[in-house]
Amino acid sequence: MRKGIFSFLVFAFSLFSAQEKPVQIAFLSDVHFQDLYGSFSDHDFKGIINPKTGKPTILRTMDAQLHSTRIFNENYFAFLKALDDIAKKGIKIIAMPGDFSDDGQAYNLRGLHKILDKYHEQYGIEFYMTTGNHDPVGPFRRDAGKDDFLWQDGNQLGIYSKENIGKTDRKIITKDIAESGYLEILDELKDFGFYPKKKDLFWATPFTQYSPKDYSYEKALQNADYTKRMYDVTEGFPVPDLSYVAEPVKGVWLMAIDGNTYIPKNTSENPENPENYKGASIGYNNVLTHKKHLIDWVKRTMAEAKKIGKTVIAFTHYPMIDFNDGVTPEIKSLLGEKKWQMERVPEEEVAKAFAEAGLQIHFAGHMHINDTGVRNDTGKMLVNIQVPSLAAYIPAYKVLTIHSQDKMEVQTEVLNDVPRFNELFPLYEKEYGTLQKTADKTIWNKDILKSVSYHDFMLFHLKELVRLRMIPDDWPKDFIERIKDFNGKELLLLIQNNKNLKKRKIDTEAFRKWKTEDLLLDLYKFQSADELARKDIPFERLQQYKILEELFSAYQGQHILILNLKRVFKILSHFSTGDPADHFEINLKNNSIRRL
Repeated sequence: MRKGIFSFLVFAFSLFSAQEKPVQIAFLSDVHFQDLYGSFSDHDFKGIINPKTGKPTILRTMDAQLHSTRIFNENYFAFLKALDDIAKKGIKIIAMPGDFSDDGQAYNLRGLHKILDKYHEQYGIEFYMTTGNHDPVGPFRRDAGKDDFLWQDGNQLGIYSKENIGKTDRKIITKDIAESGYLEILDELKDFGFYPKKKDLFWATPFTQYSPKDYSYEKALQNADYTKRMYDVTEGFPVPDLSYVAEPVKGVWLMAIDGNTYIPKNTSENPENPENYKGASIGYNNVLTHKKHLIDWVKRTMAEAKKIGKTVIAFTHYPMIDFNDGVTPEIKSLLGEKKWQMERVPEEEVAKAFAEAGLQIHFAGHMHINDTGVRNDTGKMLVNIQVPSLAAYIPAYKVLTIHSQDKMEVQTEVLNDVPRFNELFPLYEKEYGTLQKTADKTIWNKDILKSVSYHDFMLFHLKELVRLRMIPDDWPKDFIERIKDFNGKELLLLIQNNKNLKKRKIDTEAFRKWKTEDLLLDLYKFQSADELARKDIPFERLQQYKILEELFSAYQGQHILILNLKRVFKILSHFSTGDPADHFEINLKNNSIRRL
């Protein structure tokens, strides 16, 4: 009898403890998964042999990586490391806010499915995904390919879905490199949130009619069908919308918003022509004009959640709040209206619309940055948490801990060390040797292959990206020519004379240690990593930036060079002092956010 009572008490205590444990959700965004060790269903090519491992590998060139805002290869290993970390933490829910693949090719989707299945079966992790502009690239499947895979001799290899596309002479043709549409993605990845799970306590889409009271798995399954998730993006142009809300644990609704808005280029064209749709990278600005039913759905869902006591956590690929820390006007004045991805900045109406719909917590990706944005203008607070990419600096994921309906904690987990991150370096050595013999353009810096950690590798990627792409493409050429040889002391003397600097006891010689190329790289570090960039910038230089920002901000003249530098330092200052973006608490009771 006593043994029975003891067993009951142990069971009751365990049950109580499990119920009291805060719900945790990990957010992994912009994984851009490409299956290095995948295969094609209609071709026997499995990649080139890596002399380090002896394994065939399907990879893109380092040159392609260093001209892109994302890497294509090493993020494979980072993804596995992040999943291992999350599993060790005992977190059972992972949300993926889009760009889980790199253009939704069939072989990549299969490889991703296999990995997610493994972590589900081994650790009991449930995955919930939403789509990004790279999955799918358009609403319907279309032929495509890439020119920049690496061949055994160090040259480029083209892999295409049909013969008459692509620029390279050496090519492989496989249907598995075509860009999948919604239908193909849904068929391959339906088990990861896009369809209801038997374990879910609730699951619905913007198009379902049932309520939580009359919910059943069978009803949800019927409503998950592709044909029942269509809307007219423009009259006569039906396209899918894979948005859904799920209840993976009691009391928490995960709202996966499909923010992709594929607008037809020509309304006289066939609605099923995959080439007749614009890309979705602009994000929520197009939702306001062509996908308004999402806002109505959010409003209905939030009202229902409030009525029955559910906590709603939303995630989408696209940001809902301006991610430039209040300096978008300065960036436009400095670089122009269409530079630095200005078209991706959401209009203020976006935050206003979703805040008024009742949304409070939203996780987003797309920009490959670490950032937090808060809007609290009407007494209704909306917090937009930008999840960094594993394929860019700074590589990290977010963990949300729900302590109560009113109090939540967000922690940023940076991937500094990733096993096997340098596994492909021997193949890049071959590529570099070939480029030295044949290239007629600027070659990437081979020192990246000396990186000793994943963090160092991704920081080097940012450095090369800024040098090879960002500076040449985004910045006015005459401005860069004027400042490129300046050091910190020369910038100081542009705005203040030696006599005044001595009065303020400023050590001008200490400013000589860095040049404007360091300043611009640090600007991109802060844009990408927010406060986490401080660890990668010397403290002395950070203090010198404060002095320069103060001096330039006081300038009232009209000299165009100094005015532009004034904008640079204002942007740097705002990027480095925004809302908490590392470890912070959100209090929905008093509409506040504080650094932890």
